[in-house]
Amino acid sequence: MKPISIEVTCLLAEYSELTTEDRELVDKAMQMTEASYAPYSNFHVGAALRLANGVVVGGCNQENAVFPLGLCAERVAIFSSQAQYPNTAIMSLAIAARNTEGEFVSEPVSPCGSCRQVILEHEMKYNQPIRILLVGQKDILVFHSIKDLLPFSFTAESLKC
Repeated sequence: MKPISIEVTCLLAEYSELTTEDRELVDKAMQMTEASYAPYSNFHVGAALRLANGVVVGGCNQENAVFPLGLCAERVAIFSSQAQYPNTAIMSLAIAARNTEGEFVSEPVSPCGSCRQVILEHEMKYNQPIRILLVGQKDILVFHSIKDLLPFSFTAESLKC
């Protein structure tokens, strides 16, 4: 056996360095945390995505006393966008979160495994990478594609093995 290394490259940006479109997404993701329903974890997550047609769609986490029945902000935004605009690619996605004290998290939070897989499915569906912006109080991490966060992906091609 020999070790291998996997390298991930992303951009570390401050809010002021973002484009107007990216700032709009970050602002919308932060705003969406206010609509979050998180009475159990008190961890409020908001997401905002921009479609190829320029439309911005927001989402927020929705909890349930039976925990598996909740849904993450990212999937709420993605599923909502695809229900309203079923043939429109997702270009970028911003994710923001507030902690149990109600403050925005200092370090950016990353999508869970289920959300990563759903984002990947939409990249594959449209053959289009989705830029991911992970928002912290000071810094924002910008990834070119969800594949940067999910290097050993399971896709439709995997089923052909």
